[in-house]
Amino acid sequence: MTKMPDHIAKRRSIPHWLAAALLATGTIMTSLAVPQAASAQVVVIANGSPITELDIRQRSKLMATSTHKAPSRQEVIKELIDDRLKISQGKLYGLDMSPDEVDAAFANMAQRQHITAAQFAQALDRAGISANAVKARIRAEMTWSSLVRGKFGTLLNVNEGDLAQAMRNSNQAENVVGYIYTLYPVTVVVATGASPAVVEQKRREAENLRSRFVSCRTGLPLARALRDVAVREPVTKSSADLPEALRALLAKLEVGRLSTPDVTPQGLQMFALCSKKVSTADSPLKRELREKIYSTRFEAEAKKFLDDIRRTAMIEYK
Repeated sequence: MTKMPDHIAKRRSIPHWLAAALLATGTIMTSLAVPQAASAQVVVIANGSPITELDIRQRSKLMATSTHKAPSRQEVIKELIDDRLKISQGKLYGLDMSPDEVDAAFANMAQRQHITAAQFAQALDRAGISANAVKARIRAEMTWSSLVRGKFGTLLNVNEGDLAQAMRNSNQAENVVGYIYTLYPVTVVVATGASPAVVEQKRREAENLRSRFVSCRTGLPLARALRDVAVREPVTKSSADLPEALRALLAKLEVGRLSTPDVTPQGLQMFALCSKKVSTADSPLKRELREKIYSTRFEAEAKKFLDDIRRTAMIEYK
């Protein structure tokens, strides 16, 4: 058996499009029930793994969500066959996602929509899709991602020369510089369910604190001394790691001042900008270009690899 490098298991993920598609299943209309015997009918066997009519029906709904159009039956069967081949190839390298890993990915998808895994499963069920069918898709994509990253790791790596060429081609040299920020999260606590009047009062308190906060040396002790104000431990962040909205806000904020208050479940959160250092090692532009180059290489190698696997696969149509 070919051995896969140890680091593969640390880089298991599923594509963004899959997460978006599955989380949008609430828009799918539930289809009419199909007799159980017909649903269990085996249509194709790929490397010893059967694909049933039920598999085809449920995958068709998922594909329709991601592409916004109804896929052909052959397109659905092809994708299901590919999933079976990805999993069987992964097993040759000792890659087999555990139920706990798949369940965790399923729960993370639900969490991003602020619902529980159980609620996500219920939404899928209402759309006529079983949670197990979705988890089978997740398992295939997690296996394939790990397999391709491990097998073609050195070919996928993006070096500084690649980035330099990409930046020259992008004509955005002015955006090469990034920043390293030291931030103290400062929250004016607002009780859950507080009335609009109370929230507005707390907002005035936050703005008053902002006006008095002129340096981190004096402002942080001031904030800590105030009632219903929490100052958390500092965090150090690269501008490349920040959401675009927060990045734009910090770019205009003076060192030693507080950002404008933002409503969170805990209250009105602000950030004290206590340090801002120029960094050429990473920037939002570099991060974007690096991810784009990596993704392009990944897709190219994955396509060639899957084509090779298909040529030697055992596919039996019933």
